Amino acid sequence: MNTFSREVDNENIWLSQNNQAEFTITDYGVKPIVLGTEAEVGQAMLQELYKTAQAKEGDINIALLGGRGAQELHRLLGALAQTSEQDELLGRLNVFTQDALAPLGMSNSFSFVRDFERILGVAFFKKIKSFTPMQTDTQDIESALIAYLNKLEELGGLDIFFIGHGPEENEASHLAYIKPFSGAKPQHIAGIIPISSSILEHHISKFKAGGSLVNESDETECRAAQYILTLGPAAILQAKKIVQSVVDADSAPAKVKTYANVLNTKLSSNKEEALQQLNANPGLWIKLHPNTKSFVLPNLGL
Repeated sequence: MNTFSREVDNENIWLSQNNQAEFTITDYGVKPIVLGTEAEVGQAMLQELYKTAQAKEGDINIALLGGRGAQELHRLLGALAQTSEQDELLGRLNVFTQDALAPLGMSNSFSFVRDFERILGVAFFKKIKSFTPMQTDTQDIESALIAYLNKLEELGGLDIFFIGHGPEENEASHLAYIKPFSGAKPQHIAGIIPISSSILEHHISKFKAGGSLVNESDETECRAAQYILTLGPAAILQAKKIVQSVVDADSAPAKVKTYANVLNTKLSSNKEEALQQLNANPGLWIKLHPNTKSFVLPNLGL
């Protein structure tokens, strides 16, 4: 089992692996791949999974993207699970979630787990090798998060980190739920971040718009959530491949400017300056990964 060190930055709790390699700044940029429809983005994401399956033997470890960004991929995987066409591949998948609200009952209709079950379907979860969500219904959130990280470590880390792009104020953005000025550093594998009312409103409205079957008591419990659990920069940098999708600029128009800001910002070669840029705009972390695909729609105006 790995041991984790703990840092607190302005009420943000960050966990680090103690065997962390030295961090170097290499800005690989982002080259967006513009596709015509959300269905095409889903297909492109599925193809990335197929490529990984062909290139690797044994288990495939992936982090699922919540929200709109990967719903087409999830529908495709759910449809495949209804057939026997990809049973061998599905049986190799160790599936992880990348963020979660806490404390929150695991059966709450506003949890990403319920949304994944709704779109991916029962057959998918029966056929995959394992499913590891972040536990959100415990008194000791930190210990539960460490158990999750130990499982991810034991399985060899992520082969694919499916990731989105979340808009923030001042044309900044978040990845997973690494928030601006939350103090995330390269060695941080996961964090526990205090939640804001604006995040809760965004989360609740997103679930309602996405077609989740929600109820009043679940919404009340969701509004009482205090933290976001999130994978951190180290999880992004250590993943073997990053597959980003940005499909909802029509309903989240701020993404037009925040995504462009990531594209057009050059990270400083000075490590301290670069860390300040990354802290102010965590969407930039994606530029430090050499194996990234970013699938987007024309509505980003690129």
